[in-house]
Order: sequence, then C-alpha cells, then structure tokens
Amino acid sequence: MPQTILVVEDEDTLREELSYQLEQDGYRVVSAADGGEALELFRKESPDLILLDLMLPVMSGIEITRVVRRESSVPILILTARDSEVDKVVGLELGADDYVTKPFSLREVQARIRGLLRRRERAGERTQPNDTEPNVVGRATVDLVGHRLLHGKEVRPIKPKAFDLLAFLARNEGQVFTRQQLLERVWGSDYPGETRTVDVHVHWLRAEIEKDPANPVLLETVRGVGYVLRSAPS
Repeated sequence: MPQTILVVEDEDTLREELSYQLEQDGYRVVSAADGGEALELFRKESPDLILLDLMLPVMSGIEITRVVRRESSVPILILTARDSEVDKVVGLELGADDYVTKPFSLREVQARIRGLLRRRERAGERTQPNDTEPNVVGRATVDLVGHRLLHGKEVRPIKPKAFDLLAFLARNEGQVFTRQQLLERVWGSDYPGETRTVDVHVHWLRAEIEKDPANPVLLETVRGVGYVLRSAPS
C-alpha cells in the first residue's frame, strides 16, 4: 500500500505540481488549500507525512503544526517563502522535522521526503524487548512503547525529536556521544541541520528530567566531547 502524503499549499499551481510529481513517485497524495481543510484531511486520512506551507488562509502552518503535534508524531516538512530565521526556528521548535525555503527544486523536496520517511521507518524498527518496561529518568518516567513522558501520572508534552533523543540516550545509558553522532543516530545521517539542534533539545530535556536543570546530574555535558545520560546518583 503506498504511503500517503498530505500536501498543504494555497498556491494552486505549486500544489498541483507537487501533487503530480509525488504521485509519479508512487505516493498517494491528498491536498488542501487552507489550514482548516488541512486539519480535516489530517484527521481523516492519517497521512505518513505532511508537506506544509507556512503562509495559509484560515489557519497558519505554524498553528497547524501546533495542533498536529498534540495528536501525532507524523513527519512534517515545512515549505516557506520567508527568509526570516525566526519562522523556521518556531516551526522546528513546535515539532516540525525539516524545512525547505522557496524557491526550491522538486528534487530537493523529494530527497527531504525520502529522508524523513526512512527515518520514520527506522524509528519503528528500533523497538527493543526491554522497551516494554518504562524507564525512570530523574523525575520523569519514559514510556518507550507509548511514546510518552510522565511526571507521576501526568503526561508531559514533549516534542517528538526530544523524545527520540531521550529514548536513544536511555537505551545507551552511560555511553558518551558527540553531537554529530547524536544527529546521525536520532535525526538521520541525511539530516541537513546543525549540531546546535542537539543542544536545544538537550536544554528541553533537562527541564523535564532534572531537579535543577541549571546544574544537571543526569544528562551531563562532557566537555569537548558531547553528552551522556547517567544513572541517578545514590
């Protein structure tokens, strides 16, 4: 069964061109011209990936990302005509997985889509036997199977990639990884982002698991190397 891509773009010609090319690549494509229609299709079709313009009528791409992330970890690839770094950063901080700035080549979009879908497939294959047991990390409990972070019985909101990073470190407790290694193992070897991305996600995680995030004792920085998740000190 072909994977489904939801294309959300209010520019008719571009939406049709993207949809046509993706169908030629073997994907099943559903498309929307505004934010309201996009959310309806997202809930109805359960797509494998969302290709999302930021500038949309009815509801912006930023708001759509916020809503989708409350309900799903589906990969989101942002399309933006803006040069502002703020828009890209906001989209990524809300949980988008990648972005492409207009004007772009179709080849670039196709490559980014393939990369995101491969990473999703690999993430699904990484489940291990001990993942059925929740991991206690500091003041949080990591439910690897349910893809949830809990404080007691309270489910904490967490960005998908932040959870993936925590899960990876929990499976490899005590092992030090460089930022580049974490990018390759969690985001994928074809991820075009910078190592600063890892630092931002570590900052979010410390706020959830450490008693004193400013003085971490669990998710430590190993100066000149990278990061390591350690057992709680006795």
